[in-house]
Amino acid sequence: MTSDYFLIKTVKVKKYFPFILILLLSCSSETPKGVIQEPISEKINPAAPDFDLENSDAKAIEIADAVMESMGGRKAWDDLKVVGWDFFGARHLWWNKHTGDVRIDFPESDSNILIVNLFTHQGKIKIDGEEVLGPDSLVKHYTEMAESMWINDAYWLFMPFKLKDSKTTLKYLNIDTAQGGVYSHKLQLTFNEIGDTPNNKYWVYVDTTSMLVSQWSYFSNASDSLPRMTTPWHDYQKYGELLLSGERGKRNITDITVMDSIAESVFLEF
Repeated sequence: MTSDYFLIKTVKVKKYFPFILILLLSCSSETPKGVIQEPISEKINPAAPDFDLENSDAKAIEIADAVMESMGGRKAWDDLKVVGWDFFGARHLWWNKHTGDVRIDFPESDSNILIVNLFTHQGKIKIDGEEVLGPDSLVKHYTEMAESMWINDAYWLFMPFKLKDSKTTLKYLNIDTAQGGVYSHKLQLTFNEIGDTPNNKYWVYVDTTSMLVSQWSYFSNASDSLPRMTTPWHDYQKYGELLLSGERGKRNITDITVMDSIAESVFLEF
């Protein structure tokens, strides 16, 4: 546009001003060439690196984002610092989400305690009342055991926050009825060479009204047609800024505690 254009008579400027304004606004909203806009959902709830976006369904991803929002939102999940819970009465866990420290106590006996860091894979182990100092292979055996326990126990509590984890594929199946007659979106969650049990498959039921997980079904092999286990996700309560569910039918996750900090000694001393 030349500078002469802006020297037209005032009356013509007034006459064409609305058209000029619309043109300018439409031009200003265009994305510059070469710039790829990030989907809004990815700004609100970005997927983990290597999430299988290519083979996942857009509708399933949208529902996963809605679940995250219903349970407190991505910021609340990212800001979670320390959480403790009792896993079906078998063991109690403390997890510092930011440092990666985990402590596992066994209520039936204080002679066994497992402490491990999920980032360094180092830890302290007490078995039968004695600290395990060696050999290294034995220490590694118990630290790997502790990590496997954490992977399992944390998934039972935090699965809804992990629908877009690395190496996961999310599919939308249909509308189905969960236990108790709850109309739910049914998602299929599978894994690609990650975790202790990469061949697992889950059906995740999401309440169409609350957008909270209402039930899940577990398949030990993705090729299986019938689930090995189905349990409800009930009794959502607010812990800090998050909604968490502890009721899993006949067995429950109890003593859920969310804190901003915890004594360092919890992960250093028996």
